[in-house]
Amino acid sequence: MASGSSIGVGGLFENAEVTTSGRPVLRRNEVECFLLSSVDLDSEDDPPRFTALKSGNLILTTHRLIWIPSQSNEAVPFFIPLSAITHIFSHKKSIKSMFHSPRIRFQADPGSVFVTIVFRGKGDFDGFLTKFWECWRGRAWEEEEKSESETSRSGAGTVAQGLYGNDGTVRMVGLAGILRKEQEQWESTDKSLQDAFQDLNALMSKAKEMVSLAEKMRQKLLSAPSSQNGSTDDEEMGSKEEMQQWMLSVGIISPVTKESAGALYHQELSRQLADFVRIRLEQAGGMISLTDMYYHFNRARGTELISPDDLWKACTLWEKVDVPVMLRKFDSGVMVIQNKSHSDEEVMSRIRMLVTKTETLRTGVTASDAALTLKIAPAMAKEHLLTAETKGLLCRDMSPDGLRFYFNLFPEIDPTNLHLVKDFGTYGEWVKATSLLAV
Repeated sequence: MASGSSIGVGGLFENAEVTTSGRPVLRRNEVECFLLSSVDLDSEDDPPRFTALKSGNLILTTHRLIWIPSQSNEAVPFFIPLSAITHIFSHKKSIKSMFHSPRIRFQADPGSVFVTIVFRGKGDFDGFLTKFWECWRGRAWEEEEKSESETSRSGAGTVAQGLYGNDGTVRMVGLAGILRKEQEQWESTDKSLQDAFQDLNALMSKAKEMVSLAEKMRQKLLSAPSSQNGSTDDEEMGSKEEMQQWMLSVGIISPVTKESAGALYHQELSRQLADFVRIRLEQAGGMISLTDMYYHFNRARGTELISPDDLWKACTLWEKVDVPVMLRKFDSGVMVIQNKSHSDEEVMSRIRMLVTKTETLRTGVTASDAALTLKIAPAMAKEHLLTAETKGLLCRDMSPDGLRFYFNLFPEIDPTNLHLVKDFGTYGEWVKATSLLAV
């Protein structure tokens, strides 16, 4: 979600985009490096504009300093580009500094604004300062600017030189040129994949490149035009959707780690998990088991694996932060993750429609049958059927064929006249269905 109006000092601060759970939305090739809580920002140049910038989370990335308020107040999330910082002043330890909160002072353009970072929390100040210097000196943003500039010059040169290249050879233009360019790109991609899978070290070094490549391919699929006659083949669409889902599961570019988040590790992990799980919930009908999510989340994190205890702690923190998902425990003890908008009433209504069909009135339903209707895993469907049983909607039948559920007809039976055969209501439909079976 986008933040509110800018509070910029001479254009220095820019609004930062954050997710629904309060995590920063990182840009292409941007990696989160460090996080500290309870951070104030101050400046002697314009004190009034900094009065609201108190006790927020400061996130350092390879490209930006991002400040996010820890509570709802007048402040909005914003960032300072590292490219705008002209000087970081050395931290000098003295007897006086021992009685004050640790501080880092830096100068930034435009306007030569001097900003002071005041650390009120218990984070690793020295670790943050070291990373701050590394990211600023690394100047990762210049590599992207250089790459974009080269791409722009390459495109412009092609137009200007027409049919001939720098070496005097005839350029491949038109359809042949497009096919040649596509072939070269796929050959380069194939070589990258072969290099990446030589050994584990090569794979880890190529991980970021592979994720970036997958994202580019996903965007290309999303922007691909449909067939000329306006209709789209179902099989082709299915293949595209499957490819997009596979690419989404390739990995998280900048996973939260204990090294980068410090004391806020589980809190930031819970926010990142809440953002990640939303896509999975859409695919799984609004609910997914905790064990399945543990597998998917660790797969997306690559080598930065988390323990089951870390996942549990992250999920339990959702009660304290404003995120659209929640942890739920069924009466059987099964733990699931579901959307807060998930409605049990809607699920019960769909189960009722399923078990009152003519066929299912006779045969009942299994967890697999309900899973097809609800579009969720059979294990989750079984929990819903058991819940429907406790509500009096269903009755169970245990047989050598397994567990089956039937619509509960007992509320419709008149206890004063048990032999009365109704020809209306669900009971009447059941009589007709069983009569057809007898015939």
